[in-house]
Amino acid sequence: MTPVFPRGLALLVAGGYFMEILDATVIATAVPAMAESFGVDAVDVGIAISAYILTLAIMIPVSGWMADRFGVRRVFLAAIVVFTVASVGCALSPSLPVLVAMRVLQGMGGAMMVPVGRLAVLRATSKSELVRAIAYLTWPALTAPVIAPALGGALVTFASWRWIFLINVPLGIAGFVVGLRVVRGVDGDVPTRTLDWRGFVLTAVGIAALIVSLDSIRTDGTPWAAVGIGLAVAAVVLTSAVLHLRRTEHPLLDLTVLRVDTFRNTVTYGSFYRMVITAVPFLLPLMFQLRFGWSPFVSGLMVIALFVGNIAIKPATTPLMRRFGIRTVIIADGALSVLCFGAIALLAVDTSPVVIAAVLVVSGALRSIGFTAYSSLAFADVDSERLNHANTFNATAQELFSGFGIALGAIALTLSTAIVEALGRPSGEAFSMSFAALGVLMIVIVVGGLGLRTDAGRAVTAVAR
Repeated sequence: MTPVFPRGLALLVAGGYFMEILDATVIATAVPAMAESFGVDAVDVGIAISAYILTLAIMIPVSGWMADRFGVRRVFLAAIVVFTVASVGCALSPSLPVLVAMRVLQGMGGAMMVPVGRLAVLRATSKSELVRAIAYLTWPALTAPVIAPALGGALVTFASWRWIFLINVPLGIAGFVVGLRVVRGVDGDVPTRTLDWRGFVLTAVGIAALIVSLDSIRTDGTPWAAVGIGLAVAAVVLTSAVLHLRRTEHPLLDLTVLRVDTFRNTVTYGSFYRMVITAVPFLLPLMFQLRFGWSPFVSGLMVIALFVGNIAIKPATTPLMRRFGIRTVIIADGALSVLCFGAIALLAVDTSPVVIAAVLVVSGALRSIGFTAYSSLAFADVDSERLNHANTFNATAQELFSGFGIALGAIALTLSTAIVEALGRPSGEAFSMSFAALGVLMIVIVVGGLGLRTDAGRAVTAVAR
């Protein structure tokens, strides 16, 4: 039997994923210009960023139910339309409240577009070709956060902040037209179930409290009392949500999928990996500007070295997993990442830019390998009946821990700054300490990899015959 690989569908979904992540990160560089345009303080524009991320995290759990209720093809195409229309609304917003409302609408479109699109790819791909499909779906998560600072800076400098959103319009139109052609035969035979409203409310409130609390953590002036209260509320509500999801007949998120050991490893250790890695694009521009004294534009260009590493290693990720197995790749990637973080921690003001770029290229290559390995492992042993639940659960975890990565970077820098100041050391050394701490955390990934079966993911890495 010829292995099935829907290349066109995978590229389409990857493009949608790229737009979603790009819009979550690129706006940060445009905050001063947007604040000036609306006549508000720059700090006030932060709500437009938080509203988008919060909407994504809250609405993703509903995407699985919508795919079952209305069909994967219909929901995916409608999500592209909503995302594109909302992008136009963001670009034309005359005030900050209107922008926030459009960002919420845009987040709703993104929450439906990416998880449902990924579900379409998973259903249309044979197990033996899943690694290839996942390789297509992981590049947006690797590249968008890295090129966003440079792209956003260029658009704001040479055009207008409104073009940050307008570039989505031709992409959205093209995506919809292509989607009409390639998104076919992906609807499952799962009976329509009623929406678990109680599970949705508990999950939404818990996630919202968690994200708002962590989003309040800053490198300077963090309201720790409010953060503590928010985390306590999140813990209580999310615990109640778990208890409910375990007891109800048709839960919003089916927790029984965690019984699959490879999926459980991905949701736990894989999400932890994502959190630590996501902190890197947050800390690097700060280090280049505040410690090295580089301009924002030069800093953004240097961070693109991560993107170079991502792309350069991409053709080798699938052969590596087929040759050595996912378990070995994850263990090696974790160990090498520890060393790479150590190398970044040793970078100094007088380090040659060529050396800095080389270290970042290696870091980017390791990011690409790790993301692809965990993404391939996630659905390796999940049967088709539980694929929707597993996809929704995994997408929610990815969104949450990507956001946690920014908070982790802020916490690491805050604590490191306090330590170096107490020791009477130069403040710039806080960045070295932060990256060293991230390197220590990567040891957890090695431990998680050692806990995998030697044949973990064999269903997706075995060569089809």
